[in-house]
Amino acid sequence: MNLMGMPLWAWIVFYVLVFIMLIADLKMFGKKGQHEVNVKEALKMTAVWIGVSLVFCTGIYFFYPVDPHEKAMEFLAGYLIEKSLSMDNLFVFLMLFSYFAIQRKYQHEVLFWGIFGALVLRSVFIFAGAAMVERFEWVLGLFGLFLLYTGSKMFTHDEEAQTDPGNNFIVKIFKRFFPVTDKMHEDKFFVLEERGNVKEERGERKEEREMSQEERGKWREESGKKLRRVATPLFIALIVIETTDVAFAVDSIPAVFSVSRDPFIVLTSNIFAILGLRALYFALAAVAKYFTYLKYGLGVILIFVGIKMLLAMNEYINQIGSWLGLDLNMPHIEVPTLLSLTIIFGLLVLSMGMSVIMSRYKEQH
Repeated sequence: MNLMGMPLWAWIVFYVLVFIMLIADLKMFGKKGQHEVNVKEALKMTAVWIGVSLVFCTGIYFFYPVDPHEKAMEFLAGYLIEKSLSMDNLFVFLMLFSYFAIQRKYQHEVLFWGIFGALVLRSVFIFAGAAMVERFEWVLGLFGLFLLYTGSKMFTHDEEAQTDPGNNFIVKIFKRFFPVTDKMHEDKFFVLEERGNVKEERGERKEEREMSQEERGKWREESGKKLRRVATPLFIALIVIETTDVAFAVDSIPAVFSVSRDPFIVLTSNIFAILGLRALYFALAAVAKYFTYLKYGLGVILIFVGIKMLLAMNEYINQIGSWLGLDLNMPHIEVPTLLSLTIIFGLLVLSMGMSVIMSRYKEQH
């Protein structure tokens, strides 16, 4: 049985490997709530994740059933696009954790579940996108136009407003139906909170160990009625991270479709890129101030892949022109994957390099 052009067993094996890697990632970062990830450890883990991705790419190069060399290049290009766009996502997470004053040792718990949710959502989006592209190829043109819009928006978007939970529609809905506390409770997403002044009422009663079994049961029943389950700021942060990732996925997934239309390549490059985000976050958190110009480079990357996608849509553009009475006669231009990979990598390095240079210049002056 084939699914999106690949045997079903290949998809099953891939997701089993992803599950194993997620568990390994959680174990390597220590027990939840008891371990603060330092920069050195984060850099090592980032290197490990990049290495695992390159090993997978090597497997594609040697064993992919159709055009393996080209597919390996497409995987690398898609991986680089997703990885670079994810960096902007990580800076949003950094501001979000600062907003909630979440301690560093509890951040990796939120990131783990945030990434787990992102894997599920990305899979759904990519399968849906691949099905749309297969049936309606002209959708790629809409993707291209959307990337031009989002790329230009990168030069003006307000990240602080984006991280404000008060502006998050899902958070507003959640608070309508579920109580939320403003107090942190270590690494817990939900806690039991006392209704009314239960503590004072308990103080007026005999200590529990002095009660009879019947009195103890009645006391616990009355106390239980005065407890309610509430969500902590840690869970609200998780909600914002998940909804923010949906917004980023709307940008990054069409961008990856610009370098490959193979669902397996699009999905695997996307997932491998976000698997190592937790480690990359802690590595970037210490040097975030040096990458102030990164978002401009990411904006240019989005504009580039949007133009690349539109250049391959000449047939539909010429058709629209003829409907408007225009003879556009636009030629089909296919940007080679290797050239795309080089341009994307160059833009990323240039924007990061300019950020470091300008940051140091400002510090010296």
